[in-house]
Amino acid sequence: MKNIRIVLFTLPLWALFACTQPKNEAAELAALREQKAKIEARIAELEKKQRAQKEVNRPAQTVSLQEVALQPFRHYIDLQGRIVAEQSVSVTSKMPGVLTRILVKNGEYVQKGQLLAQLDDEVMLKSMAELELQLKTAQDLYERQKALWEQRIGTEVQYIQAKANKDALEQRLATTREQWHQTRIYAPISGTVDQVLLKVGQAISPGVPLCQIVNLSQLKVSGEVPENYAAAVKRGDPVQLYFPDLNEEVTSRITYVSPTISPTNRTFTVEAALPERNKSYRANMIAVMKIADYVNPKAIVLPVNLIYQEGDGQNYVFVAEKNGDENRAIVRRVPVRVGRTYNGMVEILNGLKPGEWVITSGIQDLTGGEWVAY
Repeated sequence: MKNIRIVLFTLPLWALFACTQPKNEAAELAALREQKAKIEARIAELEKKQRAQKEVNRPAQTVSLQEVALQPFRHYIDLQGRIVAEQSVSVTSKMPGVLTRILVKNGEYVQKGQLLAQLDDEVMLKSMAELELQLKTAQDLYERQKALWEQRIGTEVQYIQAKANKDALEQRLATTREQWHQTRIYAPISGTVDQVLLKVGQAISPGVPLCQIVNLSQLKVSGEVPENYAAAVKRGDPVQLYFPDLNEEVTSRITYVSPTISPTNRTFTVEAALPERNKSYRANMIAVMKIADYVNPKAIVLPVNLIYQEGDGQNYVFVAEKNGDENRAIVRRVPVRVGRTYNGMVEILNGLKPGEWVITSGIQDLTGGEWVAY
């Protein structure tokens, strides 16, 4: 009976233990998992602090910085042009003949109307002398016939014939003198003589140039603009003129824009006045024309080599956050949106603001988040 009582007493305890054991294990497991999460979070926190401390204590890479500031940005159309003289004339003769005198040399300055050369006029002079003699006789006969006619002596026909003969000889003499004047070659404009092509004794005729006269007091630069810039270039636009041979740049404005497009090369002609500042200007000298087709007076501008690109095409720059430290800063990768590019400089449309510091050198192996010295 005693054993039966013991068994009957222990059965409820065992049943109670059996019923409460799974609940205790579940609670214990939940508690352990909570402790594990706290421990792992603490470990991660300590590791982060240790890495940050190591980063601070590690010698920082030295970089150079550039402060972001607003400045004008201009985009230019670059063209190769040439200097053209407003007045450049090929001097020729009005009649054929043989040159007997040339009175100018290369590089000599001449005035408009100055005698440059003379053709053989011997035959012309003899013709004028003969006509002058005939005219003298005809004039005398006319005067005599006129006097007789006034006295009602002779016929009217004789008087009219004498007058017509005199008038015809006068006209022939005037024509011959005009032709004689054409044996002289005069300067059509004032300017510098260039390229005297003929010599004394050589024949000349209309269309055969004796020399070239260039007036360098009125110069311009002419260039050809591609058709796709037709809407961007207008008369009065500013233009920079650079002369590589003189290493000189001057500012001018577009004075002429051609209204037609060349069907051969799909370009149109523009011209710009050239201020007379340098006596070394030469006709046909090469000039680089830089026409401003876009201007942003307040832009953020960076060298194009400071812009990097990720695999998805996103552009970014490295920016240094100083955080109060005088010599150290944290590197950040900042996405930017770029605009136009000209002469190695790019316009930043979005992503940067004035006062930030862009890293310009020492960027090797930077990824963002590390400390750098500047």
